[in-house]
Amino acid sequence: MRLSHNMIFKNNLNSILSNQQEVNKAQEQVTTQKRVLSASDDPSAMARALLYTDKIKVNEQYSKNTAMLNSRLETQESILDNIKDSLLRANQLTIQAGSGSLSASDKKAISEEINTITAAVFSWMNSKSEDGRYIFSGYQDNTQTYSYDNTQNKYVYNGDQGQHKIKVADTVEIPSSDNGFEVFEKVDKRLNIDYSSIAPATSSVYVNTQNIFDDFHKNNYNADPTAPATANTITINVTSATTFDVVQGGSIIQSGTFAGGNSFNVSGMDISFTGAAPTSLSFDLEPPKHQNVLNTLDSLAKALNDPSLNNADYQQELSDAVVGLQNATNTISQTQARLGGRYNTVQRVISANQALDINNKLNKAELVEIDMAEAITELTKHETALQASQATFGRLSNLSLLDYIR
Repeated sequence: MRLSHNMIFKNNLNSILSNQQEVNKAQEQVTTQKRVLSASDDPSAMARALLYTDKIKVNEQYSKNTAMLNSRLETQESILDNIKDSLLRANQLTIQAGSGSLSASDKKAISEEINTITAAVFSWMNSKSEDGRYIFSGYQDNTQTYSYDNTQNKYVYNGDQGQHKIKVADTVEIPSSDNGFEVFEKVDKRLNIDYSSIAPATSSVYVNTQNIFDDFHKNNYNADPTAPATANTITINVTSATTFDVVQGGSIIQSGTFAGGNSFNVSGMDISFTGAAPTSLSFDLEPPKHQNVLNTLDSLAKALNDPSLNNADYQQELSDAVVGLQNATNTISQTQARLGGRYNTVQRVISANQALDINNKLNKAELVEIDMAEAITELTKHETALQASQATFGRLSNLSLLDYIR
């Protein structure tokens, strides 16, 4: 075969260009630390690597979500701690207010501190998240959680029963807040009797031992909405100078004795009446109710400033406040326990996501990333080939028949 000068030149040039491309590719692999630079290098590996890339990006979003969730849980925990500390102080003041040695000015001073606590608790219950939304308003988080209704003269809840959740893993959503209905509105009010139902009006009934009355109320209150109107009417029949029967629905549910006179105690209630024995009186058991702590504090402050209250009614107001504050504190503690459970779940999810992220990155690296020692070896090999091509081209391009004529 006849080799022309042009063919030799062209073949050597192609060899140089080919080796130069290999060097460039090897250099780019070393620089980027990737074995697969384009889909054409390894279509299957590139396709699988893209799937891992998607998983890694999704996991990055979950990491952002968990960080935001942690922040919101910690914020709510701090708010509830402040509220609970304030309620504990209010409870101390309520117990202090029960002292018979307090003057009107002493009660006023306690009332002023209670009002200050109410204002602080009101502010915390209307707290906002970092994006300016009301934490305890449920789905209505653009609406102020609590406000004072001047028509009803009480604090009212303006939110709903919704609960925001944040997705922190493929199948895991964790609540990021609690609505005020669950935390503040479902606080049990003190079980009591309906004072407006006492008959005759010359009689009086006061709950003085709450735990005993609570058992009596729970055992005898009829919550059936179809029950007769008098289903919860309790009648005390004084059958002699020293005995009585407790009647409900025409049946005797309890009998007892007392020392005589016109007063005695039954099931945690102080009963007094006028008239010669035997006589009777009746009253209704009040339905179980809920009351938010703002209204409990507000009622307490008003009672402390009301000189028209007799001592018995004043003590009843204090009892309402003590039970209401304790129940509110317990409800907040239960909410904090749920927050702790969520926080622990978040930490476990974070650990799982981190492990998954490591696996995804490792699998992606095995598909498209390069072994640096191998890459440098390949680069050296292609550089040597390029140098050899360049040297050969230089020698062959200078060949001439005259070189062989002597």
